[in-house]
Amino acid sequence: MEGVKNFGENYIQEGVQKTEFFREKKWSATWHFIGALQSNKAREAVAHFDLIHSVDRLSLARELDKEARKIGKVQRILLQVNLENESSKAGVLPAQLGALCEAVSQLENLQVEGLMSLPPFGENAEDARKYHRALRESRDDLSPRFPFLMALSMGMSNDFETAIEEGATYIRLGTALFGARG
Repeated sequence: MEGVKNFGENYIQEGVQKTEFFREKKWSATWHFIGALQSNKAREAVAHFDLIHSVDRLSLARELDKEARKIGKVQRILLQVNLENESSKAGVLPAQLGALCEAVSQLENLQVEGLMSLPPFGENAEDARKYHRALRESRDDLSPRFPFLMALSMGMSNDFETAIEEGATYIRLGTALFGARG
């Protein structure tokens, strides 16, 4: 993994262990939290992660803002969008995205940088293209009001090529790099 400087984690406790290990070794890295985040884990997320990809509700944003203020940090975040209203996935619905972005952008210790989505899993990468395109179009539609929405976190090991073609700025390649979770 020599040369890799950006790492992501889905689970807060595993992420805390990994970030602390890197700190002990004095290894430099940027840490991304990409999993579902409960408000009661906001303190750990702010303390250990540079960018949180999965902010999906105002109550969580407020908690992150409060914890970031306590340590004098401006926490970088992405807003997670549930493009298909899948009950198994977190995320703000597209129709409510503008209102959430407006509210969260008013919080002093948060810096909204873009959007994140998890399309329905499919074996064929082309199946995910319409979701990647929809996220990019959502960002583009909102950018006149919110020009700070630059980042798009979309695409995983099975569909990252189509995500890049549709404008991804962050891709998640855990399975491709490390294999499937045990």
